[in-house]
Amino acid sequence: MSENPRGTTRRAFLKNTGRMAAATALAGAVVPHVHAAENNTLQVALVGCGGRGTGAAADALSATGGPIKLVAMADVFENRLSGSYERIKREFPEQVDAPADRRFVGFDGYKKAIDCLRPGDIVIFATPPAFRWPHFTYAIEKGVHVFMEKPVTVDGPTTRRMLKLADEAEKKNLKVAVGLMWRHCAARRELVQRVQQGEIGDIVSMRTYRMHGPIGSFSAGPKPQEISELLYQIQRFHSFLWLSGGAYSDFYIHNIDELCWMKGAWPVEAQAVGGRHYRGDSIDQNFDSYSVEYTFPDGTKLFMIGRCISGCYDQFGGFAHGSKGMGAISSMGDKRGTARIYKCHDPKNENLAWRYPPGEPSPYRLEWNEFVEAIRNDKPYNEARRGAEASLVSSMGRMAAHTGQIVTWDDLMNSNHEFAPEVDKLAMDSPAPLRLEPNGKYPVPQPGLVKDREY
Repeated sequence: MSENPRGTTRRAFLKNTGRMAAATALAGAVVPHVHAAENNTLQVALVGCGGRGTGAAADALSATGGPIKLVAMADVFENRLSGSYERIKREFPEQVDAPADRRFVGFDGYKKAIDCLRPGDIVIFATPPAFRWPHFTYAIEKGVHVFMEKPVTVDGPTTRRMLKLADEAEKKNLKVAVGLMWRHCAARRELVQRVQQGEIGDIVSMRTYRMHGPIGSFSAGPKPQEISELLYQIQRFHSFLWLSGGAYSDFYIHNIDELCWMKGAWPVEAQAVGGRHYRGDSIDQNFDSYSVEYTFPDGTKLFMIGRCISGCYDQFGGFAHGSKGMGAISSMGDKRGTARIYKCHDPKNENLAWRYPPGEPSPYRLEWNEFVEAIRNDKPYNEARRGAEASLVSSMGRMAAHTGQIVTWDDLMNSNHEFAPEVDKLAMDSPAPLRLEPNGKYPVPQPGLVKDREY
């Protein structure tokens, strides 16, 4: 862990209240004495003030174990920043101290927000995933703990970069949380434990579904005149592969990750199909449907089915088929889990062997309670590597569908195709990394025609 100017670790800093006020100042910090009299208060900066960032900040301020305050915010859209500030301030009036001079608009806002923190405070990264590696790099340099939303990478080169950063964070004893909150779901944890203890026998196959209508910024129509191409793409980030890995990576990573967790392994290859249907004037890069076969090192298969089309049959859940029965997990609207084990592969009530009781706590809140507890008690906590690996596995399936090829773990890990290699240099007047083609649309994947990259 980084040390403050007097060589005091954050753990000691939190324990020795009243004695260390003079050590809270960082050279060059924007606000060197924020809450200097409250040395046990964890300060939080929010970078990325959309819906997920606002929710993450609320979860942070709800965490147990001691006082927490939001002291800085940053975004490239002023209206998103101000709207987020107002919502959080209304819900947590005593825990928000982020006046106008600590609310930053622009691509360099993340640095200014982090500079408002002391070593050992927390920054939340909820921007599109393309920006994760430069933001994480600066947080490590400044010695602050990190909560970052998933996915954390979108291609091979950024995955390699994030894995190195994960190691750097660990060497500095920084705590890192990744927003794969289902790993903190009480129902899922017990189901995983039971499956790994053999209650369904040996896993022989797995399948997961996320099928629903369009959500988030899944699609994008022609750009309005009043916004730049770069900012329009960021505004509709689910629509563009360089920003988010598209709908596949951003939506399906949870479903893929939880079954890999249950299996206790990552897949080594993927093959897939996907399609794009009756999209009118949409200029996004997403397929509407994906069907992916992942293969684990022992040959076991995981089948992932995803679809974003209105008016179709919806399904959201995962299944692990074993030699003695089946484990099943589905997600309710608030992301709490319904976990079950069946004595056979027919999920009827009469075949139910176990079910997690209703009423579990929100996994979003459990995630933050565990993260903050690790910070305050200096426990090992670094999810960055697992987050990067889950992101890589998601990219494997996406690339297999988009190219029509078998894509292995090693293929993607060793790939040199980076969607936006100079994302850390973007400014408000920069051209977008993705440009319109002469037909007025962005390039979309062409399986079988473009085989070594996605567009």
